[in-house]
Amino acid sequence: MDLAGRMVSAVTAGDTDTVRTCLEQGADPDTMDSDGLPVLCTAVAGCDHLTAEVLVDMGADPDHQLPDGGTPLLRAVDTGSPTLVSAVLGRDPRLRLPEASRRELLDLARHWYETGVVEELRRRTGSAEPAVERRIDELDGDTIDEYSLGGYTVRDGHGAILTHLEWAFRVFSPIDEVMARALPHAQDGDSNWFAGTYFLGRRRGPRVWSELTALRQHPDPVHRRFLAQVIWHRNLFAPVKRPPDLAQDVDFLASWAQEESDGQVLAVILDVYTGHGHPEQEAIGLRYISHADPRVRSAAVYCVSRERAASALLGLADDPDPEVRATVTAAFSSRYTPDGPLEPAVRDALLVLVRDECLWVRRPAAASLAGYDDRSAAVLDAFLALLDEEDNDLRLEAAWALARRDHPRTEEAYARVGPLDVFSEHDHRPSGLWRYRANNRSDHA
Repeated sequence: MDLAGRMVSAVTAGDTDTVRTCLEQGADPDTMDSDGLPVLCTAVAGCDHLTAEVLVDMGADPDHQLPDGGTPLLRAVDTGSPTLVSAVLGRDPRLRLPEASRRELLDLARHWYETGVVEELRRRTGSAEPAVERRIDELDGDTIDEYSLGGYTVRDGHGAILTHLEWAFRVFSPIDEVMARALPHAQDGDSNWFAGTYFLGRRRGPRVWSELTALRQHPDPVHRRFLAQVIWHRNLFAPVKRPPDLAQDVDFLASWAQEESDGQVLAVILDVYTGHGHPEQEAIGLRYISHADPRVRSAAVYCVSRERAASALLGLADDPDPEVRATVTAAFSSRYTPDGPLEPAVRDALLVLVRDECLWVRRPAAASLAGYDDRSAAVLDAFLALLDEEDNDLRLEAAWALARRDHPRTEEAYARVGPLDVFSEHDHRPSGLWRYRANNRSDHA
């Protein structure tokens, strides 16, 4: 098979790695398929954003004029997948596309959004059958509703697409209009909610800030949670590059945290607020560490310092909510006291938590305990016991901990983990076996 044929087959199969290899070997990114369409259209039709992104990054033309008068980018908008549109949009769309093309894209996204996915599918197909709805996970971590009718399948992300295109083209709709696209999708992880909070979080200026902060008094907690998420995005990269208005935002959050009554909103506020060194952070954390809502207790853990709130944190080690217990195990991690010893009370708490009934508590508890250099019999016995766990990640954590302690059963521990190549190449723990063997080379002559 020639290079072009391999390219078409790889795109059709969604084999992104082979597509990249073909392109690196000189394949035309605008290779035509058997229907005379560029292979980017094949990736778009399959909602294969990974392959589409590789094609566009390596030269495929998202604005290629198709026989029906459309373009791959217009077809991406039709799919309703925000992730796919992000992949196909390409570099500098505001500068690259003429005004008429930008308007066509905006109008298409707005038409789908205002008409509704099911109604537009009915109009296009003429079908009166009920649409099949399902909730799907897009590969970037967001979730979205998808509808199938009359042989067509479309995702309900046109509100998010419209918001993204407006940002890309520097067309700024009123805040309440952008928010209205997101609020019906307030469930965690929804692509429409993410787009609304993310792109509003990138807008700056005193007028924008004034309109946003007015939402703090809104009687609907969903509106207030939306505001908290917008502020989270405003300051997402604050530890790397401090925004000029970060201090203003953190002061606002501190004041708001002491007044907010809704637990879900308060948990988001605390999550955004934590980590910026605000002088009231410790007091706010202590105020809420025993809150009735477990989401608030979990967020409050990160507001307090281990040194000043040790007894409060230890009190949460047997919290009835597993998420809170898991958060406490992270608070006891050695990364917060890299040069300090493992205090007996903390060690005892972690030894209980590594035997927790919930796997998602045992995992971080084992990781926290493994980070210390404690070689007491109780700690060693705990790691040896973890080798009997069904979860291979826990067995690997135990093997890594034993290797760090140069334990004679390290070889056996790694053998019980199973194949190490199933773990990420960036996972440091498989290297413990090699280090152990290097340190004990005479035993493996």
